[in-house]
Amino acid sequence: MSSPDDRPTPVRIRRAPKFSVFLVLGALVGVLVSLVLTASFPIDKAVGFGATFGYFAIYGFVGGILLGSIVALIFDRALRRGARTVQVTVDRLQVPDQESRDD
Repeated sequence: MSSPDDRPTPVRIRRAPKFSVFLVLGALVGVLVSLVLTASFPIDKAVGFGATFGYFAIYGFVGGILLGSIVALIFDRALRRGARTVQVTVDRLQVPDQESRDD
C-alpha cells in the first residue's frame, strides 16, 4: 500500500549504449585493419611478418579503442535527446522475516 506521503517523482528514461561492446569491437577492428595493412605492404626479411604485425597491432588496438569510445559517446549523446520523463511512485512492501515466523 502506498501512504499519503508518497508523491510522484519525475524520472528520465532513455536507452544507453554499452560502452564495453564498443571498446571491444573497436579494438578488434583496429587489430584487423593492422593485419590488412601489414599484409598489403612488402615486409622486411630481417624483421619478419610477425614482429611487424605485432608492432602495428599495438597502434591498431589503441586506435580502435579510441575510435570505439568516440562512436559510443556520439551514440550516447544522440540517444540522450530521445529521453522521456515519466512520473514514478515507490511502493514499499514489508515482508516478515523467516526467523520470526512460527512453523
